[in-house]
Amino acid sequence: MSFVSKTIIEADHELRYLNGAELEILRAYLNSSEKRIKVIKTLRDREKEIISKASRKLFQIHPDYIGPGGNASGSRQRALCLRDYGWYLRLITYSIIAGDKNPVERIGLLGVRDMYNSLGVPLIGMVDSIQCLKDAALAELKSEEEVKLAEPYFDFVIQNMAQ
Repeated sequence: MSFVSKTIIEADHELRYLNGAELEILRAYLNSSEKRIKVIKTLRDREKEIISKASRKLFQIHPDYIGPGGNASGSRQRALCLRDYGWYLRLITYSIIAGDKNPVERIGLLGVRDMYNSLGVPLIGMVDSIQCLKDAALAELKSEEEVKLAEPYFDFVIQNMAQ
């Protein structure tokens, strides 16, 4: 659910109009829409470069992952790892446009710990991988303002995987 929808539903649940503070928050959110779209376009258009940088950094931190018997040792396993990078990056863009963590939480985090555990993927590696993805993605953004729009959603994923 988007930030806008959530605000409207809360007011309607209380059978009231949006108050002044809510309207100001909505104004600020709507005024940031062009910046949000710019961030999303940058992340989308630079996806391959972001994933390449992030995976290189991850495999420097955890070289055993690409070594014999590692979770990303073969071309198939490595492709799956890179696919997950793209998947998380895309989910984060959904949250950026919504202005809410709900898209990444509902689609990308519910049950993820169990899934990775069942596949034998170390969760610390997933935390490190999203941190690498965050670093690579934020490096592509042009301003501190753009970084502030994207960073909380990367941090949310990292924190949830680290629990």
